[in-house]
Amino acid sequence: AFTIMDQNRDGFIDKADLRDTFAALGRLNVKNEELEDMVKEAPGPINFTVFLTMFGEKLKGTDPEETILNAFKIFDPEGKGHIKADYIKEMLMTQADRFSQEEINQMFAAFPPDVSGNLDYKNLCYVITHGEEKD
Repeated sequence: AFTIMDQNRDGFIDKADLRDTFAALGRLNVKNEELEDMVKEAPGPINFTVFLTMFGEKLKGTDPEETILNAFKIFDPEGKGHIKADYIKEMLMTQADRFSQEEINQMFAAFPPDVSGNLDYKNLCYVITHGEEKD
């Protein structure tokens, strides 16, 4: 979703990106005030991490966490709660709607693997659905 909205691929979503996204969806007459209000919802420039946090805050209370966890569990048949970062990187870059290296870098900057090279997907799902890290 972030990549689709970051129309100019500069790593940030701004008013121009939002206007272009609306245009791509067929809505051409979006008011400047409406775009400004959307951008003002963010605490600063909207990079991937800020986008995830905002997305998580919007999802708060809708409880899709179990659905997201189930998607990750496909890659974790032993139920360890983590996936090898190299494996999830390979899957994201070679399957379905493929991630670019830049998107992988953004993801791992926001959710770095642990010292063993594992991605804690349970915490990632929590952040996506609640907007903050567990203590």
